[in-house]
Amino acid sequence: MKSRLELALIKNKNNFNKVVDFNSTYEKLVVLNFTATNTALTTDLVTNTHELSTYLNNLLQQAQAKYGIGGYAEDRVLYKRSAHFEGKQNRSIHLGVDIWGPTNTKVYVPIGGMVHSFALNNHFGDYGATIILQHQLDTIVFYTLYGHVSIKDLVPLQVGKYISRGEVLAHFGNPAENGDWPPHLHFQIIEDMQLKQGDYPGVCAIAEKDFYLSNCPDANYILNML
Repeated sequence: MKSRLELALIKNKNNFNKVVDFNSTYEKLVVLNFTATNTALTTDLVTNTHELSTYLNNLLQQAQAKYGIGGYAEDRVLYKRSAHFEGKQNRSIHLGVDIWGPTNTKVYVPIGGMVHSFALNNHFGDYGATIILQHQLDTIVFYTLYGHVSIKDLVPLQVGKYISRGEVLAHFGNPAENGDWPPHLHFQIIEDMQLKQGDYPGVCAIAEKDFYLSNCPDANYILNML
């Protein structure tokens, strides 16, 4: 059964602005697989940012695609690259949708909202520069998270600042500022921020996935790219 937020997102799907420049009429996407079923994802590849970038770029070039995309609810092997995802229960379930593409790719605001918080989460494998916006849709308050963006995008922000629909919010960061990942955007919808500021888990443990997936609906409800 879908939540009130999911129903509101579905109802308004045609009203959201694009998050990145993409036209499905003539541009291609590559849907990426970062699970254990992808035998190309060796330990050496996953742990080497340059090699992982080359792998992704080759997939896009072969498909003549602008972006790679995917990952919602995916049980990923990617997070073996960083101790950031280790703990009593290792985290591997992805809670957002990733869009992989060139550094400095523009990121647009899909629905007007206020800056809730922002931070530089600068651990290896973390989000790097991160922005969280607060929105209201059909009386429902929810949040969108933009991870792995450029540090320069944090400079003009102030908590409470209103950002209009369609405004350029950010750009894909480079590995030196985005947690040491190939350039991409982690886009996530969050219903309850649980009092967190500038950060919210984008990956959870398998044992916690029911809660986190219910609190973080499929980001493609807004992206409309898949």
